[in-house]
Amino acid sequence: MAKLTKHHIFWPITMLAALLLFNLCYSPDFFSIQVRNGHLYGSLIDILNFGAPLIVVAIGMTLVIATKGVDLSVGSLVAITGASACLVLSKSGDQNAFTVVLLAIIVSLTLALILGIWNGLLVSLGGIQPIIATLILMVAGRGMAQLITSGQIITVSSPRYNYIGAGSLVGLPFSIFIVMAIFIAAVLLTRKTALGLFIESVGTNSQASRLAGIRSKAILISVYVFCGVCAGVAGLILSSNVSSADGNNAGLWIELDAILAVVIGGTSMNGGRFYLSGTLVGALIIQTLTTTIYMIGVPPEITLVVKAFVVLIVCLIQSEAFRKTLFDRGKTRKNSGKTEVTRHA
Repeated sequence: MAKLTKHHIFWPITMLAALLLFNLCYSPDFFSIQVRNGHLYGSLIDILNFGAPLIVVAIGMTLVIATKGVDLSVGSLVAITGASACLVLSKSGDQNAFTVVLLAIIVSLTLALILGIWNGLLVSLGGIQPIIATLILMVAGRGMAQLITSGQIITVSSPRYNYIGAGSLVGLPFSIFIVMAIFIAAVLLTRKTALGLFIESVGTNSQASRLAGIRSKAILISVYVFCGVCAGVAGLILSSNVSSADGNNAGLWIELDAILAVVIGGTSMNGGRFYLSGTLVGALIIQTLTTTIYMIGVPPEITLVVKAFVVLIVCLIQSEAFRKTLFDRGKTRKNSGKTEVTRHA
């Protein structure tokens, strides 16, 4: 049992199970899944569907954090890509044409890729600290999204584009399959090739990895590009789900949720070893927590406070040092009590 509790994914899964159990006790039909017109509906399906953008962003963030970096610009990238896609659609004569939708997707993801390269160049070649380098795009990117939308909400009417975030395949939301594809691709690239070891090596000691023959700068650029593309995909999912683009609010604070998901999943902010499966569970915890808060009717003005408090508890329980401190104190008190009883006897 002690060996099991030390596994990086044990406590995240335990916390997720506890949240789901609480929801089941609060709402007995929480686990119920209904079939309507060949589509599956239910709270669990909603968690997977609405959590898809966060999961995609968190996957990209995991690789960045593994290199001892962080990408604060993903929220702005979500807004930029969603806005650019909706702008292309709104300017076309036939928004539902396959070529138009494909063009909107290509333009958005290309823009996300270019901005990912920008972040990677600032960090690797510019030598700027990741938090500062990405903070630049975090601020400027939100302004870029506002410029693309002209400060307005762009609405589109394209069933083909809407299918990305709100469509259904074999009864399940199509966004779930997008997440599965990106997750499997990331796992195969990092666990079935040497790329994962290179990323961990750069995160552990970039100077030593460079001396060992690893092109650390190329690795840094690649992870920021991947993270940018993941944010672009998330932007497409979010904007297509609501058939609109809001440059001001789209993807707001998603970067913080993504970082929390990665940390809850067991990946250290100090770089090195990373756990994509843990990140997946961490993102599900964040989305389940959000769903729980809305379900129990927590007032909107204190939603973020409650969310932060619960995440803090989850992180503390997951911390081995914190658990050891509690255990040692409890053991010390118990031994002190025995000593006192023996002395009186």
